[in-house]
Amino acid sequence: MTGAAAPGDGEGDRRDGEDGEEGNAPRHGGRPATTRTGHAVTVPRSGYRPPADIGRGTCVRRVATVDNRRVRSRRRLSSIPATVAAFAALGLAAVAIVAVVAGVAIRRITDGEALREARQLTRMAALSAVVPDLTDRILAGDPPAQERLDRAVRARVLRRPVVRVKLWTPEGRIVYSDERELVGRRFPLDDVARRAARRGVVEADVSDAGAPENAFDRGLGKLLEVYLPVHTPDGHRLLYEEYLGYGAIADSSRRQWLALLPAFGGALLVLALAQVPLAWWLARRLQLREHERETLLVRLVEESDRERRRLAQALHEGPVQALAGLTWRLSAIARRAGPPLGGELEAGAAAARAAQRDLRTLLVTLHPPNLRRVGLQAALSDIAAPLREAGMLVDLDIGAGADLAPNAEALVYRVAEEALRNAHRHGEASRVEVRLRREDGRASLRVRDDGRGFSAADIADRHADGHRGLALLQDLALDAGGSLTVHAAPGRGTTLELEAPAA
Repeated sequence: MTGAAAPGDGEGDRRDGEDGEEGNAPRHGGRPATTRTGHAVTVPRSGYRPPADIGRGTCVRRVATVDNRRVRSRRRLSSIPATVAAFAALGLAAVAIVAVVAGVAIRRITDGEALREARQLTRMAALSAVVPDLTDRILAGDPPAQERLDRAVRARVLRRPVVRVKLWTPEGRIVYSDERELVGRRFPLDDVARRAARRGVVEADVSDAGAPENAFDRGLGKLLEVYLPVHTPDGHRLLYEEYLGYGAIADSSRRQWLALLPAFGGALLVLALAQVPLAWWLARRLQLREHERETLLVRLVEESDRERRRLAQALHEGPVQALAGLTWRLSAIARRAGPPLGGELEAGAAAARAAQRDLRTLLVTLHPPNLRRVGLQAALSDIAAPLREAGMLVDLDIGAGADLAPNAEALVYRVAEEALRNAHRHGEASRVEVRLRREDGRASLRVRDDGRGFSAADIADRHADGHRGLALLQDLALDAGGSLTVHAAPGRGTTLELEAPAA
């Protein structure tokens, strides 16, 4: 056997004059086999799935295929709730992810809004409580001016969240602070303060507790410092600074965040849950459409099967019978005519018998046997008949008690058929052994020939020619819960081993 031949290339023909049904299966393709190193070539299962060329009660492979499709259909039907549940879980996970991302974004927005409110609070405090009591004499450290501003600050500004107030000159001298120890001292302005003074805008940043000017603020916790340029009545620019408790700002941001997040998350949750009925509806419609498609497919193949039976009957009752009669007549005339005309007539009778065998082989292809009616032993004997007529020794060993379920019996028949046909047509074998046993609820089939075997290159060549029978059989064995292994090497024959559930 040089490669994986396509199933259905030919079958065993019956003896002349014999009526009945013969066995074969339609042709399908498969994926090319791969190989392992060493002397033996193992053809693993392919990913190919045969077309739905199925029917009921006649084609041995169709029974198993129909049952497998129905099992898969029931699995699809029962998996709808699981599919919808998975969809709902993914939807909730997506909602959670979006909620987290949105929460972070909302938190950043609310933090920015809290800072904006802090800047606005500082601006209002400076313009309403500080600037009206700010005089030019404060630049010279005039005590009455200092006292007047201090009363205004303590009465109108120093209340939660404001904890400290400073008034700076552009050169870095503090001309006023509610902490009197700081008045008159000089410190370098930080970048935020210089930016606020240069641009004339409100700037805010987290206070650096380690800075020298903040030595008296270290017991007040984390602070936010806000700078705002102000002017004295004579137009001298000063830098007003407020220290606000960061916790109060964070609390404001947190309140806004918590107020927005539930509404947003709830909307996402409602959206996700609203998709569950839609997912169920879509899954159900998909399952119904699949069921309708399979039903139509089965009906189509049943019609094809009936047409096959009609054609097989027409061939049997027409050309096959006519050739049988012609063969008998030619043989009878040849016996009466004698040589040399008798020899020519006998040659014509032999040609008619060969044509009759070819037609019977076609009958087997068109209308396979019903294994439940004729039995596995008889069906395999019919397959072996052409091999025996060609002079090949075929040893059929169907073990006693190897009573198999219809699906298992169909699979065994299909594998044995392919192996015997390949041994006959491609393997050039002189002997073939077919051994079937049932042990521990499993069917074990081994078909071994002494032919020329095949190699990886032969597999590739056969695949290129469209012959993929072995790959198809491996898929059928896999669907049935079993396995099919093929061992071959050039000059060492071929062995097919099938293991499958017997029931």
